[in-house]
Amino acid sequence: MSTPQISRKLLVARIGVAQLIGYGGTYYLPAILAAPIGRDLGLSPNWTFGGLSLALIVSSFIGPTVGRHVDQGGARGALISSNLAFALGLALLGLAHGLPMMLAGWLLMGLGCGLGYYETAFAALTRLYGVSARRLISGVTLIAGFTSTVSWPLMAWLEAHYGWRATCFFWVAANLLVALPLNLTLPAPAPSNLDGAAAGIDDEHRHVVDPSLQRRAMVAIGLMFTATAIVSSGLSAIMPRLLAHFDVSQTAAIAASALIGPAQVAGRLAEMGWLSRYHPLVSARLATLFLPIGAGVFIAGGAAFAMPFTMLYGVGNGILTIARGSLPLAIFGPAGYGRRVGVLSAPSRIASALAPVAVGVLFDASPAAGLAAMAACNLIGLAALFIISARP
Repeated sequence: MSTPQISRKLLVARIGVAQLIGYGGTYYLPAILAAPIGRDLGLSPNWTFGGLSLALIVSSFIGPTVGRHVDQGGARGALISSNLAFALGLALLGLAHGLPMMLAGWLLMGLGCGLGYYETAFAALTRLYGVSARRLISGVTLIAGFTSTVSWPLMAWLEAHYGWRATCFFWVAANLLVALPLNLTLPAPAPSNLDGAAAGIDDEHRHVVDPSLQRRAMVAIGLMFTATAIVSSGLSAIMPRLLAHFDVSQTAAIAASALIGPAQVAGRLAEMGWLSRYHPLVSARLATLFLPIGAGVFIAGGAAFAMPFTMLYGVGNGILTIARGSLPLAIFGPAGYGRRVGVLSAPSRIASALAPVAVGVLFDASPAAGLAAMAACNLIGLAALFIISARP
């Protein structure tokens, strides 16, 4: 192994902070800046959310190619390129005076998403540490789990005092002056890292090699990723409005929604702790159950159970974020990991791009049916996971 063991915590911290900046300046940006951008440019705020959807769709198309590049040792280059794409896209957005330039900015940010979101970071750690990367993946998601906690209040303050354009350029600076230097310091893996010995694979932990079983497992995991992505992206975008549909007051809805972030962190801590003793398939199956349980309690008990509902959703979502990296690693092993994760992430990113609008329309039509549909998506994901065995 070419990377010193002593550097693991520092490496996780560097990647985690860079991921926080990458997500904060893209995925979490419309929630705060869509309204002021729309007012200034004379557009509906939905155009900014549409820009994010465009970015996620772009990222889904380039994901498999980026994954193959990462498998060949190109993770550091992809992460560095993502910071440059984010910075350029945010600069275009900050300078935009109309829809074409704004969408061009989001197009470039979509390249950054495909180059530098979680999947590339997970693949970088897998290239370096093989099957032992699971705990490091959990550490990265733990740090990045604070993105909304950090980015939303910060953007709200910056926008109120300096305007949305200056806020965009803050993220340009954060990418160039913080995230880019952090990614530049990442070590390059040795060419032989992913043979059996270097990856830490012994005879007891060989992975699925039968082509037909691999295809079945890929379909099952891809279905789970996509089904749960619909829930995660859809509910995160409309949670306060969703709670209002069930007669939860605005103050209580905001308070309950604010618990999602800490609950996600709690879920990730649990995955790093006692759940790490089990196969990732076990923790992923468990995680898909939290939302259906919470939804059932909320529908039956009403507004008084808003906080338990959001907390259960957050815990499950936090664990599922880790499963996106750890589950393919545990099932297929580290060889070809980047390409597989890129393929698996493509449909889920498209689902994430389309879910907020579709889920919002569904809940406006029937709140109870909408929540039941979200629970059903998670149960579909759970059923898909039972197609796969934890044993090779």
